[in-house]
Amino acid sequence: MNPGPIALISSGETTSSGGLVFDALARGRSSPLRIAMIETPAGFEPNSDRVVGKVATYLEQRLQNFKPIPTAIHARRRAGPAGTDDPTTGIAVFEADLIYLGAGSPSYAVRHLADSWLWSAVLARQALGAGLAMASAAAVASGALALPVYEIYKAGHDLHWLPGLDVFGAFGLRLAVLPHWNNTDGGDELDTSRCFMGLERFERLRAMMPADVGILGIDERTGLVLDPSTGEIRVFGLGAVTVLNAEGESRHSAGATFPASALGPFRPADPSRIRPDIWAAAQAAIAPAPSPPEANPPGAVLSLLAARVTARAARDWKRADALRAEIADLGWRVEDGPSGQRALPR
Repeated sequence: MNPGPIALISSGETTSSGGLVFDALARGRSSPLRIAMIETPAGFEPNSDRVVGKVATYLEQRLQNFKPIPTAIHARRRAGPAGTDDPTTGIAVFEADLIYLGAGSPSYAVRHLADSWLWSAVLARQALGAGLAMASAAAVASGALALPVYEIYKAGHDLHWLPGLDVFGAFGLRLAVLPHWNNTDGGDELDTSRCFMGLERFERLRAMMPADVGILGIDERTGLVLDPSTGEIRVFGLGAVTVLNAEGESRHSAGATFPASALGPFRPADPSRIRPDIWAAAQAAIAPAPSPPEANPPGAVLSLLAARVTARAARDWKRADALRAEIADLGWRVEDGPSGQRALPR
């Protein structure tokens, strides 16, 4: 199976611009569409269930043609029952067609997801075909480096980067993802572009990055979808995507497509990065269940089947139906097909 698409959404995941991204992730999938909604990025908030619940409600309406079934995964921290290191937490992930993580704190998301059982399950399921959507804080956390937005912007910590979840490392890419690229919440008094850092602080942060890490900036109410099978990225929404790396700067507006190689040395995914036990569990979860062996009908049923063949050849449908009923009384059902009839246990 091909790996599933990966979507990054800057903001507006419950608006029409975000809906375009979810439409792209759902396209071509069968009903019902099973969606795992992971609370971890907002797990420090008492109402984290409502944070993802709002998105779940939106998806039920937006994707109604796919009969979506959202399932909340209440993994609010690493330790304890239903934590990100609890193997029972990942069951819904293994069954999901689409996995969603969204708003909250990038540093909190990294602290409680990195190298966890749940995050390995997410990576395994995406590698086996599920779509992965990461919005706002989760998009920041997705990079090889993650920006501690709240710590710097709200609490005044010194400028620094954190190791991120490195979603794109499996594809040979080292990125820092900055949603809210063109944010204007600060108005004329405070520059809040570049994910609330402003241009001056952003340039200092960029100077602190290793040379091989590129920057992927995503405008407000804008998203992108990477198709790992084709190596193509498509931009959705109202704004554009900005790529900054050693090759220079490029900007890709909504509706545009561009190759993932523009982000760096893109290559097919390497599943060896996933824990072997979780990789095996994910494969087993999506494997089709083996068909039960067919039992051999007893002699009495075989005699009735032979008599039914004779009755049908003589167009004695009443007799044929009576024989079917007798076979049913013995605990067997008759299945007629192009190659003839057969008896199966009821």
